[in-house]
Amino acid sequence: MSQLRIATFNLLHGQPLAPDGSPLPFPAEAGDPLTEAVAALDADVLAIQEVDRHQDRSGRVDQAAVAAKAMGAADWRFAAALHGRPAPVAGWLPEPSVTGLQVYGPAEVATATDLPSYGTALLTRLPVLHWRARRFAPAPFGLPLRVAGRRGLTPVPDEPRAALAAVLQGDRGPFTVVAAHLSFVPGWNMAQLAGIRRWISDLPQPYLVLGDFNLVGAVPRTVLGGATALERSNPRERVRELRAARRTRAVQLEPRRRRVREPRARLQGWYDLARTPTYPSHRPAVQFDHVLAIGVPRSAVGPARAPRAGVSDHRPLVVEVSL
Repeated sequence: MSQLRIATFNLLHGQPLAPDGSPLPFPAEAGDPLTEAVAALDADVLAIQEVDRHQDRSGRVDQAAVAAKAMGAADWRFAAALHGRPAPVAGWLPEPSVTGLQVYGPAEVATATDLPSYGTALLTRLPVLHWRARRFAPAPFGLPLRVAGRRGLTPVPDEPRAALAAVLQGDRGPFTVVAAHLSFVPGWNMAQLAGIRRWISDLPQPYLVLGDFNLVGAVPRTVLGGATALERSNPRERVRELRAARRTRAVQLEPRRRRVREPRARLQGWYDLARTPTYPSHRPAVQFDHVLAIGVPRSAVGPARAPRAGVSDHRPLVVEVSL
């Protein structure tokens, strides 16, 4: 097995921050702070959230492409949850000519629309066997939140979210990685996470789900559930198993015997690969950013860290995994 470095990082659109957490102006080369931050992670698989593409506020940089180049990614995708520009106070001014989910990759760097967009990206140095993307509708209401550079609480409406899944080829076979950014509205984000579990149920295990979930503590792994919840998430497979079992019983002609139950190996449920605060970056107190897995032995998980970076109000979360 090879040891991989898995990371997730909410970029806050690559915003440079001072040591006290206050925003700094972008330099003349607006992508340089992001390049430095991503290169320092040296990740093999990286999920990034709050990613800008051609936004004026971040120097009109294609941040997914910049991050991919910085880490030497062999392949990547950017899922635009929305096209438009940030509103003057909070929220977004949507671009009416582009609706729904749009996905960009290396082939679209020079050819795709220059319309500004915002979303989630997944980048990898490993070969990709399959890509998948989905969009989550925003909650019908927002919340008062702390916004970088503003005092007190600012009313913020919820926004569309995006998730990307990739089936990667590892040394021991394929496995699935999901990058997600979930709503900050309680309950709404839990439903989105449960939807991701169902959405990937037909893809090969092991699973790694990483991103900014806006959930803390044991809530994410509780929402995803144990191994039995994963089995229930693929009902068609369960129906086939039950029908096969009935056919087997129908052809059994021998007298009934007392069965000896063999001990059944207990399947491991979802668990956190890292437990460390990631927010706010200048003084971490809570963990909004997670790397969750199922099908990955705990013995395969190495050290984890949340290093300080020069951009974002989140710290990146990095974990070593042998796959």
